[in-house]
Amino acid sequence: MADGLSVLCGAAAAVGFVHTLLGPDHYVPFVAMSRVGRWSIQKAVGVTLLCGLAHVFSSVVLGGIGIALGIAVFKLEDVESVRGNIAGWLLTSFGLVYFAWGVRRAIRNQPHAHIHTHVDGTVHSHTHVHDTAHLHVHASPNADAPGLPALDRTAHPVSRDATLTPWMLFTIFGFGPCEPLIPMVMYPAAAGSAWGVAIVTAIFAATTISTMMVMVLIGYRAASSIPLGRLERYSHAIAGLALLACGAGIQMGP
Repeated sequence: MADGLSVLCGAAAAVGFVHTLLGPDHYVPFVAMSRVGRWSIQKAVGVTLLCGLAHVFSSVVLGGIGIALGIAVFKLEDVESVRGNIAGWLLTSFGLVYFAWGVRRAIRNQPHAHIHTHVDGTVHSHTHVHDTAHLHVHASPNADAPGLPALDRTAHPVSRDATLTPWMLFTIFGFGPCEPLIPMVMYPAAAGSAWGVAIVTAIFAATTISTMMVMVLIGYRAASSIPLGRLERYSHAIAGLALLACGAGIQMGP
């Protein structure tokens, strides 16, 4: 059993790494949303960690129920397949809605000019967008005159990342199954080794989540260094397309 468990532990690490690396849906959503949401690197890593835990341990719970009830592995894999379809549709739907919202936001964020006429007869215009803060300040020639403000300030609130996004990702990854984990824990479970189940699960989880976090860190650095220029106002729509592509990839996967 010891030799078999050693081999299984090595397989758990290898499969966890490859499974995550070859599945862009494990890290692209976090890179995309951190870029457009202007998340700090700590927030990006923290959200990835929480979603990774939800991703792995939802399958752990399902596997534990299957072991306790004596459900055959192929039946658990059928359940995982259904969960995978749900996760794929959730990610696809979220991406589609986010893309549509991003397009609408980009249209509303078209740079445009406003003309201002002041009490002293001064007329000027300034260009701005409604999505970001802008502040224009004018010193009034009659600043000391009663009833006339010395400064004229107009500001629009800075757009902030909605707090809903991390929770949406958490929910989606909670449904997302770790298909390779189920058959690997069934071997030590069949041998009656609770320790074997625990160590295989821990190695698989640690490898999967750490790979997710490393890939997000790499993607975060890369995305932050890419200037979008005129495409910046379409960044949310681009992020929505990335989510949509990941969801479609899950649906079309094996």
